[in-house]
Amino acid sequence: MSLQLAPIAYDDKRDEQHHKSAWFQFIKSVATFKGDLTSLTAPPFLLAPQSIVEYSTYWAEHPSLLVAPAKEKSAEKRALKVLQWFLSTLKHQHASKDENGKRKKMKPLNPFLGETFLGKWQDSVGTTNLVTEQVSHHPPATAFKIWNDAHGVKLEGHVAPKAYFSSTINIERKGYSLLHLDKYNEDYCITMPKVHVEGIVTFQIAPELSGVSYIRSSSGYTSRINYSSKGWVKGKSNSFAAILYADRSEKEPLYVLEGRWNDSYTIKDGKGKVLETVDLAELQRTPLLVAPIEHQHPLESRRAWKYVVDAINANDFFAVGHEKSKIENAQRALRRQEKDAGEVWSRRYFTRAERDPVAERLSVMGKTGAADGHDTMIWKFDDEKYKRIVEYKQSGIKSPTHSRFDSGIGVIEIETVG
Repeated sequence: MSLQLAPIAYDDKRDEQHHKSAWFQFIKSVATFKGDLTSLTAPPFLLAPQSIVEYSTYWAEHPSLLVAPAKEKSAEKRALKVLQWFLSTLKHQHASKDENGKRKKMKPLNPFLGETFLGKWQDSVGTTNLVTEQVSHHPPATAFKIWNDAHGVKLEGHVAPKAYFSSTINIERKGYSLLHLDKYNEDYCITMPKVHVEGIVTFQIAPELSGVSYIRSSSGYTSRINYSSKGWVKGKSNSFAAILYADRSEKEPLYVLEGRWNDSYTIKDGKGKVLETVDLAELQRTPLLVAPIEHQHPLESRRAWKYVVDAINANDFFAVGHEKSKIENAQRALRRQEKDAGEVWSRRYFTRAERDPVAERLSVMGKTGAADGHDTMIWKFDDEKYKRIVEYKQSGIKSPTHSRFDSGIGVIEIETVG
């Protein structure tokens, strides 16, 4: 017998004061919490209607920019195009408002172990594929692969976020990504900037980037991107300054890119001549194609979180907590079953690796590619696993009995591999 819950909707204006009160209580608990903040439960009104596993889509929402380096003959110009593609991925990933100007809910859903997200983009550059999987829950780590066979471009990486409180909420994103161009047998190692939350006192919550990130290529070029925010006296929010230089010639940049990662920026040559002004608002995003929920595997994100997302969109915060708890409790039960049986969850698309020679070779004095502290795991896409799943799905072969859960319900059953 199931419990039927009547939706409890909330009016934004009426409950704004309640939300503010709950927010400040949450910040108080965050400020005194010792450890990784990703393990804390956020108030339901902060939850975004999507899981973190969907964030890998931001890497390729402009497929033509992703594959553009593969069309460039000059190694120097390829490095510049890779930098421009990377900058194009930041705006929507970290925006505080959606395309309609409405403030976004800032806390995505924490993925469960084994959660997957699959999709593809189809446009003038062909088909670009995406596979994402939550490969670790404690500590959290998400692995992904994006590829376009028509242009021989592959992007693979893993992100292990670590959140802590110091004046505000800060997020370090351990891990790295590798971009490979088949035509030139060329690799680029990419790291991510830190994120901190601004507006926690005024309740105008917005993410801001800080620190430094790098892109280093096997052809001998490195991009260094410095991020800054608005200060008390000067500066603008969402600002960055990047230089592209030949290795061992950091003081002699070939290109300088400056501006705002959510607006526009200029490209100058090493002598300061403006070569181009890029307006990021003019970039057209290619829609991601995802299978209908009824055709998705039970571990796919939108199917698993469907009832939670429906409740978030309906502002039914009681149902949000109820449905979210069902998933979390089922996951805890599965972990206990595995522990009792002496088993370890088998990753669906990725396999853990001890080393990554490409990332090690492209590390910049330990700044890129090196796993440290929170991120001590390296996850690589397993082509054999993926091929086997695709073949089984096409032929309708059933997999062996396997533990899983569907929308928070733990079950043991025969499943179709798909």
